[in-house]
Amino acid sequence: MNRFEEIFQILSSDSKDDKIKVLESLSQTNNPEIIRKIISKLDDPEIAVRGEAFSSLLLNENKISEFLIQGLSSTNKNIKAFSALVLANRKDRDAIPALELLTKDPSSMVRSCALGGLGYLCSSQSSTIIRNCFEDKVLQVRKSALEAFFKIGDKILPNEFERLTNDADVELKFLIKNFKRKCNGPGGI
Repeated sequence: MNRFEEIFQILSSDSKDDKIKVLESLSQTNNPEIIRKIISKLDDPEIAVRGEAFSSLLLNENKISEFLIQGLSSTNKNIKAFSALVLANRKDRDAIPALELLTKDPSSMVRSCALGGLGYLCSSQSSTIIRNCFEDKVLQVRKSALEAFFKIGDKILPNEFERLTNDADVELKFLIKNFKRKCNGPGGI
């Protein structure tokens, strides 16, 4: 069995420790098939394996963005969400159009990660798309939209603050209060 076959066999096995060890060794691979296999491990049943796959992709200094952007088209919500976060952490601005599309994904986790990615990339050109998420039915998505908006430094309109507070929990109310303070100066609320 050659090294390539061995890697695939281990990454397809049930051994968490073996998968982690192999993933640690692959952080600089440029083999497209291995990169795709690493991306598939973003949906491994073991959280530690998912984390190691994430780290391996994040630390990879090769040009792997096209594979990560392909991951955004996966039918699997974990692969989409974590690929979005890897791309953002790699500061890959080429992913912005694909991240914008994911703000309409059926999975709230994917929408939230896409918004986080747009915020992390300080994508001011995505202002309208982020703003559209202020009305999302899922509270966590609205929080992510507000945090992204905060990072890009855009202004929120008064009527948008009202929509954001609909069903707001303590955390979202705190974020809104801080955002209003930022927009209105130290005395504003």
